[in-house]
Amino acid sequence: MYIKDIFSKRKPVISFEIFPPRKASSIDTIYRTIDALAPLNPDYISVTYGAGGNTADNKTVEIASIIKNKYNIEALAHLTCITSTKSEIDNILEKFKKNNINNILALRGDIPQDSNFKFPNPLHFEHAVDLVKYIQKSNNFCIGGTCYPERHIECDSMEEDLINLKDKVNSGTNFLISQLFFDNNFFYNFKSKTDKLNINIPIEAGIMPVINKKQIERIVSLCGSNIPEKFIKIIDRYENNPEALKDAGIAYATEQIIDLLSSGVEGIHIYTMNNPEVAKRIVRNISSIVYALNRNIAI
Repeated sequence: MYIKDIFSKRKPVISFEIFPPRKASSIDTIYRTIDALAPLNPDYISVTYGAGGNTADNKTVEIASIIKNKYNIEALAHLTCITSTKSEIDNILEKFKKNNINNILALRGDIPQDSNFKFPNPLHFEHAVDLVKYIQKSNNFCIGGTCYPERHIECDSMEEDLINLKDKVNSGTNFLISQLFFDNNFFYNFKSKTDKLNINIPIEAGIMPVINKKQIERIVSLCGSNIPEKFIKIIDRYENNPEALKDAGIAYATEQIIDLLSSGVEGIHIYTMNNPEVAKRIVRNISSIVYALNRNIAI
């Protein structure tokens, strides 16, 4: 099933993101994670792509195939393009087709920091929109994209970022998943701006439960998300008590999600960090809210 059709049922979509294990880790670790997440009945599970777009040891196709064909859960396979040739992308798309994977999250991908890395010359894909246009030619996939409620870190302004987003949507993107944020007002302000631009495809809110201080420091360095004062107080108060910080982080994410759902958000995408315990607790916390919303729609 295409994920755009899941959104068309007009119920709040609940999805998870997982990532392939590092080279030094056994692939079995991610299968145990999927085993634990599957009973939570997510609408889909997304699988991130190899760092730097390296396809040599990429497990994305294998993991997405297991999710779709063994667990009968819709899979969203991430696909990056900045380091790839059209031939390499064609090869991956063919693997997706053979494995019954119908949904792709089209991404530019991180630029490798290795100065010796050899990019295609000239670049075959410079931005995510180039990949969206290329995938659209096959007309066999539902295409997701990303958006940034606090603007992309590489854009000089929100206006520039929104112009780029409008182009990506007009080029064939079917739904959007937001970068994580910790203040819902950023998402609501962003949604207001996209409405004015007639960006009318579903936008799913990305939420990451933060359960340790190093995690949040890394997040801020990578994507520049603002940390509200009340969350800073939580981190400072419980940083030396891992269990307390985990409970507080889950409670904070739950509060965010309930507010978003109550405000009519079209979906919640939980960045699980391959931690099924955290996902289980959040789903349990919001289960009655989701049930009530679905029941109202059915009526």
